[in-house]
Amino acid sequence: QVQLAESGGGLVQAGGSLRLSCAASGRSFSGFRMAWFRQAPGKEREFVAVIYWSSGDTTYTDPVRGRFTASRDNRMNTVDLQMNSLKPEDTAVYYCAAGVISGSIARIENYAYWGQGTQVTVSS
Repeated sequence: QVQLAESGGGLVQAGGSLRLSCAASGRSFSGFRMAWFRQAPGKEREFVAVIYWSSGDTTYTDPVRGRFTASRDNRMNTVDLQMNSLKPEDTAVYYCAAGVISGSIARIENYAYWGQGTQVTVSS
């Protein structure tokens, strides 16, 4: 049974940093890509970043590029998202997702497994 469990959310002032972590278990993730999505109140869930489990290659959405960094630890089966220079518009529930490498990285439908989410709140 695949499980993804996010941690590390919280309240931070604008300009601050947070590090999210996603613990993945239940199968081998070789050949998978691991993504971070976020959902702000009243908005649709949106793609934030993706990291390929085997290669470590990453892609980011434009609003976070240069501020967020995704990484993975293959031995610990964790995926992290380091978030720097946070802005109030980064406030959202952040979700970890896993899916086989197929189709658009930004489509929710291309990820079969999801965590429960962790709240990130950035105050101005």
